[in-house]
Amino acid sequence: MTVQRRTQADRSATTRRALVKAARQLFTKHGYAAVGTERIASEAGVSRGALYHQFPEKSELFAAVFEAVEVELMVRLGHHLPAADASDPRAVLLAGADAWLDASMEPEVQRIVLLDGPAVLGWERWRDIGLRYGLGLVSAVLSDAIASGLIPEQPVDPLAHALVGALDEAALYVARATDPVTARKEMGAVVQQLITALCA
Repeated sequence: MTVQRRTQADRSATTRRALVKAARQLFTKHGYAAVGTERIASEAGVSRGALYHQFPEKSELFAAVFEAVEVELMVRLGHHLPAADASDPRAVLLAGADAWLDASMEPEVQRIVLLDGPAVLGWERWRDIGLRYGLGLVSAVLSDAIASGLIPEQPVDPLAHALVGALDEAALYVARATDPVTARKEMGAVVQQLITALCA
């Protein structure tokens, strides 16, 4: 019985991964509204019944895709930070902000995280998921900056929320721009000034 249960669990996990992978590609290319569940199931190689067994609503499948993108994005952003001087929290903040703005130019991040995310999930849920992955990283760097005297002593949580909000707005500005390259360059300069002023 245990072996059978494990096999069913494995099959379920395999189906779920296939659906998330297929939906991720389709949502990125066409947007959430333009992709039906029948197409997702077909691309994943499963039945619509199997899709609805895993995700009773299409929005729940989108939420799973969104979380997968967020996890990978935080891992990638985390890889950029060691390139900065770890003893200089300002350099770490700038490196993280630059990596986030670069990511905001990628079609997958633009469509799933920045554009469709708030519309499909609702602002509160979109924000909660985003904060779950990004806020801890920003809070840790700000805590280091305060401990080192680079930023005046103050509560970390409100400062981290304010900075994350500013960075999200900066990324949305780039994602919605008709000329993303110029928008990225201009917003990069603004964010650099903001972080430099914060650490003055």
